[in-house]
Amino acid sequence: MDFRHLGNSGLVISEIAYGNWITHGSQVEEDTATSCVRAALDAGVTTFDTADVYAQGRAEEVLGRALKGERRDGLEIFSKVFWPMGEGRNDKGLSRKHIIRGAEDSLRRLGTDYLDLYQAHRFDYTTPLEETMRAFEDLVRQGKALYIGVSEWRAEEIERALKIADEMGFDRIVSSQPQYNMLWRVIESEVVPLSEREGIGQIVWSPIAGGILTGKYRPGQELPAGSRAADPKSEKFLADKVSDQALLERVQRLEPLAAEAGLTLSQLAVAWVLQNPNVSAAIIGASRPEQVESNVKAAGVKLDTGLMARIDEVLGDSIERDPALTRSPENIRG
Repeated sequence: MDFRHLGNSGLVISEIAYGNWITHGSQVEEDTATSCVRAALDAGVTTFDTADVYAQGRAEEVLGRALKGERRDGLEIFSKVFWPMGEGRNDKGLSRKHIIRGAEDSLRRLGTDYLDLYQAHRFDYTTPLEETMRAFEDLVRQGKALYIGVSEWRAEEIERALKIADEMGFDRIVSSQPQYNMLWRVIESEVVPLSEREGIGQIVWSPIAGGILTGKYRPGQELPAGSRAADPKSEKFLADKVSDQALLERVQRLEPLAAEAGLTLSQLAVAWVLQNPNVSAAIIGASRPEQVESNVKAAGVKLDTGLMARIDEVLGDSIERDPALTRSPENIRG
């Protein structure tokens, strides 16, 4: 395993992080989830990412139990707050009430007394940003969160938060958690340049595009049994991609490029995001330990510029680059 600093902070994290969105507490049984966490630990992964909303808290509970007994100082545990966690008016968003309560609940479910990184899961247009930033600052001062990050925020939203932090003497945002992969590059034109200037590192999710970049979805063929796209709980996230025959054909043409590099297609996809120097870590998920064992082999891989250019040629106009596609709900309280 290779390690990188989280942005310009002093926190060092594994460049492969293990995340449990969709899988823990819902798609896979707890013993399998625990086996996946053990496989990640055995491979040298020290960074684990979750969120309160994943399986409505169950994912945090499963991860907490899986990590029980591990030396806490040897781990980096990340969580997030924003999405509804109940029916109440204040059970969502980035108000002080929801952030503070959310942090306390996440700590309880994870079985830890602090989070290494606490992240705003989306931007909240209904709460003053000063209130949000002060609530996160209070958690840092209390030692309940060591660093603060955001997820799926636009460049201008990150910039506003940085300005408030500087004016009010708060700790600055050190990380951004966006979707990023060979096909989805919407952060490259605005978020990444800002982050490079301001010392913010990317912790990217979906490096294999929800499984599309594994090559298992083949044009003209039925969805593989047991795949995410065939699961009613998660197929909505992939429906547009698995129905795009031109995209699936292009992905198949990446397989020879991966073979040339001595990688599987999944490993190539994870290694690809790690070539971006602004990326601090790539989050991988898994429903089986073997998936973890395979994908962690992308750590430390260097891809030459010629191969990177050929990947772009193959994918062509299947690559999405529009920064406006990063969106948060306009009215989380509506």
